[in-house]
Amino acid sequence: MLNHHLHGAPSHHPPLLIVHGLFGSARNWGVIARRLSEDRLVIAVDQRNHGDSPWDDAHGYEDMAADLARVIDDHGGQADVLGHSMGGKAAMVLALTRPGLVRRLIVADIAPVAYGHSQNHLVDAMQALDLTGLTLRSEADRRLAETVDDPGVRAFLLQSLDLKSDPPRWKLNLNVLRDEMDGITGWPGTPGRFDGPALFVSGARSDYVRPEHHAAIRAQFPAARFTEIGEAGHWLHAERPREFEAVVRDFIA
Repeated sequence: MLNHHLHGAPSHHPPLLIVHGLFGSARNWGVIARRLSEDRLVIAVDQRNHGDSPWDDAHGYEDMAADLARVIDDHGGQADVLGHSMGGKAAMVLALTRPGLVRRLIVADIAPVAYGHSQNHLVDAMQALDLTGLTLRSEADRRLAETVDDPGVRAFLLQSLDLKSDPPRWKLNLNVLRDEMDGITGWPGTPGRFDGPALFVSGARSDYVRPEHHAAIRAQFPAARFTEIGEAGHWLHAERPREFEAVVRDFIA
């Protein structure tokens, strides 16, 4: 079972399940999860090979969707599902394969298509980081800056560095994520369609959801709506959290 954090309490609304992206965790979504839990239960998961969830050699989207289905089954049998990036693809596969579990679907800055980029350069950077004697996150940031220029990306990655462990360790199964990277950035071609309400939210500065992707989205999610958050890139929920929260709250209300 996936490790997951519960916010709020069950109500007459279905729970909201939040699914993070690659290298993320439930912790990244703590503030948004708490704010959205005013009138419902919010469940933020650590996906397999991330955070405090079990590690596994398999990291396909069918596997991730099955993990999410078990969490929903344990919390009432139906949920609104919000997934970002890799988590958005896992949420889409869940909606296509187990549509009865999903009332409303929110997909943040990803499309059901294969992308040509790889994130293995970040895996390389994390694996190359000298963890010897590390006790301060500021020192970890200084060392990681030798290979990762963007301070925002460093801050994001370092949320998965466990400095309380002896010795310090990454709470990411980096070897498996490297091996499965083509599948993570790809799309499994899952057949089917989800006829329920679906909202695709993208950052105006991101190119992950392009106009040419809309046909593929509507083919499998015919009720899809699209919205953009201005001045936001791929990590739109971190860059514009209040705007993102308002969009999600309005859609699931």
